Amino acid sequence: MIAILRKSASDDAVNHLVSWIEKKGLQTNVSYGENEIVIGLVGDTTKIDPFLLESMDIVERVQRVSEPFKKANRKFHPADTVVDCGHGVKIGGGNFQVIAGPCSVEGKNLLTIARRVKKAGATMLRGGAFKPRTSPYAYQGMGAEGLDLLIEAAGELDMPIVTEVMDPRDVQLFVDRGIDVMQIGARNAQNFSLLKEVGKTTTPVLLKRGMSGTIDELLMAAEYIMSEGNENVILCERGIRTFETRTRNTFDLNAVPVLHYLSHLPVVADPSHATGYTRYVEPMALAACAAGADGLEIEVHDCPEKAWSDGSQALTPDQFDRTMDRIRAIRAVISTGDDQS
Repeated sequence: MIAILRKSASDDAVNHLVSWIEKKGLQTNVSYGENEIVIGLVGDTTKIDPFLLESMDIVERVQRVSEPFKKANRKFHPADTVVDCGHGVKIGGGNFQVIAGPCSVEGKNLLTIARRVKKAGATMLRGGAFKPRTSPYAYQGMGAEGLDLLIEAAGELDMPIVTEVMDPRDVQLFVDRGIDVMQIGARNAQNFSLLKEVGKTTTPVLLKRGMSGTIDELLMAAEYIMSEGNENVILCERGIRTFETRTRNTFDLNAVPVLHYLSHLPVVADPSHATGYTRYVEPMALAACAAGADGLEIEVHDCPEKAWSDGSQALTPDQFDRTMDRIRAIRAVISTGDDQS
């Protein structure tokens, strides 16, 4: 349930209403828009008489929310959420960012890659220190040592780090090390214990869609995080598993505008994991920009044929330079179109 208040409602009146609702045992989410104030009611809303609520002087109207996701719902929060990722980098609400780097941290070559992607225009550094792999015998990542290398690179280049956390027991390690953005990978998209644990922090979370997950399941995963108090969530479309075998996954670009319609959270697209092949990464990155993504996550490696994981989908630094030039061109067209509308 949401209560849309009159624009003239005073802060004291809003606070009084919020207090009254919370005394009924519900949680509230207050969003101040340009033309209205919205109070979202989360919990057993049968405790509130909607007709009594609507009769209050400051209440314009009351509306039921049928979707099971509440805090992630745009009806609760009409304005786009802007997530502060640290180092002066924000995403959402018109702030577009490119997250780039190797699939996995392998050693000192991380610095070489990081310097190149920043020079090309990337604003955030990605790299896996802990790697979920289908085979238990495949490379599993450098662990805490990999986090140290990421921190070293981020310190030199003043870039936020995006890296995957796999285990609820490691969340505090990531917080203690000052990791800027914790990534929840596709395989953990419904690891509810992990979602709750990152939700207890204030660290931004890049939440990837499960490989067979629906859009609603992605939003419900975000709801798990937000229900614990962490509202710094970034959604990521990274392709889903379908019957098609010519690419690693099927890049569901429908999800970008659909998520923007349903939710206020920023939406990032990952064309690397979606396609699985270097040759398709650039065109799908451009398509994601045109679809309105708030950011891109792209894998870059200085020598993809020697990469310890996912080399087949990594761009070389030279290829990334060209891709960034084209991303800027697409972004310029989109911005011009917005100005004219």
